[in-house]
Amino acid sequence: MSVPHRPSLALLAIAPLAFSLTACGDTSRIEARADEGPQPQLVEPKKSLIPTLNIAPARGWAEGGKPVAAAGLEVHAFATGLDHPRWVHTLPNGDVLVVESNGPKRAAGLNPRKIVQNMVMKRAGSATESANRITLLRDVDGDGEAETRSEFLTGLNSPFGVALIGNDLYVANTDAVLRFPYTTGQMRITVPGQKLAALPAGEVNHHWTKNIIASEDGTKIYATTGSNSNVAENGMENEVNRAAILEIDVASGATRVFASGLRNPNGMAWQPQSRQLWTVVNERDELGSDLVPDYLTSVQDGGFYGWPYSWFGQHIDDRVDPQNPELVARAIVPDYALGAHTASLGLMFYTADLLPQYRNGAIIGQHGSWNRKPHSGYKVVYVPFENGKPSGPSQDVLTGFLSEDGEAYGRPVGVTADGKGALLVADDVGNVIWRVKAAGTK
Repeated sequence: MSVPHRPSLALLAIAPLAFSLTACGDTSRIEARADEGPQPQLVEPKKSLIPTLNIAPARGWAEGGKPVAAAGLEVHAFATGLDHPRWVHTLPNGDVLVVESNGPKRAAGLNPRKIVQNMVMKRAGSATESANRITLLRDVDGDGEAETRSEFLTGLNSPFGVALIGNDLYVANTDAVLRFPYTTGQMRITVPGQKLAALPAGEVNHHWTKNIIASEDGTKIYATTGSNSNVAENGMENEVNRAAILEIDVASGATRVFASGLRNPNGMAWQPQSRQLWTVVNERDELGSDLVPDYLTSVQDGGFYGWPYSWFGQHIDDRVDPQNPELVARAIVPDYALGAHTASLGLMFYTADLLPQYRNGAIIGQHGSWNRKPHSGYKVVYVPFENGKPSGPSQDVLTGFLSEDGEAYGRPVGVTADGKGALLVADDVGNVIWRVKAAGTK
C-alpha cells in the first residue's frame, strides 16, 4: 500500500497492535451448536470498542494432507495447484468449471479500520490478487481426478457465480452479469461477454462476491448482492440494490429486488421437494462471539429479512440510526441458524444417487470465522430436509481444515456434485478441489 504522504506514528503502530489484539476480545458463552437450528440460543449483544479478532492464519496443506471425511466417506484431491478457487459448477457433460477469484483491489487510505481489515484478510489467506478466470477441469478416464485443465474464460472482474441456460453461459462479475455463447465440450471461450445487467459495485464494494442461479424455466436469473457495510455505517444511500437477491429478466436484463434485508447472501439452490429458492446468509459482526448466527433460509418474493435494522427477526440493532419500525415489524425469521460467524458460503441440495444419505438435504461450505472465540465453521455440513423443510441437526461432512494450534490448512467455499454424484468442494486456501465419495466407490 502506498499513501501520498508520510503516515503518522499512530498509524505505523496499527500493524503490531492488530495482531496483539488477536489475544483479546469476547469469548463464546454458550454450548457448542446451541446457536444452530430453527430456534437457536440468542444471547444479549456484547459490544466493545475493539471487536474480537481470532484469526486462523493460512498455512496450506502439507504433502499428503487432506480433510477428514465423515464415516463411510472418502476424500481425495480432484485438482490441485489452483489459484484461490472460490466456486465450482458442473456442466451437463461432466466438465467442472472452477472460478478462481478474489476481491478487486481497493485502497485502504488512512482509515485504521480498513488497514486492520486488510491485514486480517492477508493473514487469513484472503488477500491474494484475483486470477479473474474460470478454469475447466475434465476427468477423462473417470478415476475421480481431473487429468485435463484449460483456461476456459479469462480477463474477468472478480467473478463468482456461474449459470448455464441452454447454449448461454452466464457469469457474475463483481459489477455485472455477462452472457457468453457455449457449446457442449468447449474447452475455451474467447469471444467477449455481452452485459446482461449491472450489479452494484463501486469504490467500496464491501461484499464483492455476486452469485447467480437460473430459474427452472430459464427465463430469470437470481443474483446475490451483499451489503456495502457491516450495519449501514456508510449510509443507506450506498446500499441501493444491496443486501438483497435481485431478479433479472434473461430476455431484457430488467432487474428488480426479489428479497431484501439479507446482509450477505451467497449460495443459492432450489429445494427439490418444495421447488423453492433457498440461500445461505452471512450476518453482521461486532456483537460478540455468539451473535449473530449465519443462516439458511427459504426466500420469499418481496420478503424482508431484517438487515440492517434488526437481526434474526425483530431483534433491534440499536447501532442503526435512524431505525425503520415498519420494516422491522415484517422482518422474516430465518428458517435455520448455522452458527455465529461460520461464514457459510456454499450451498447445494443433493439430488444424486452416490450419497443417498444426503438426498434432498442441504450441503453447506463454511469458510470459517475470523472474529469469534473459539473458531467456528471451517467445515462442510449437511442439514437434513423432509417435505421441503429442515428436519434435524446439522451433521459434519468434511472437517479437519484447522490445525490443533488454530492455523488453517484450508477453507471450504463452493460445493457441487460432479457427474457421478460425488461432492466437490472448493478450498481457496489449500488451492484444491476436494472430491468426497462413498467409501469403496469411484
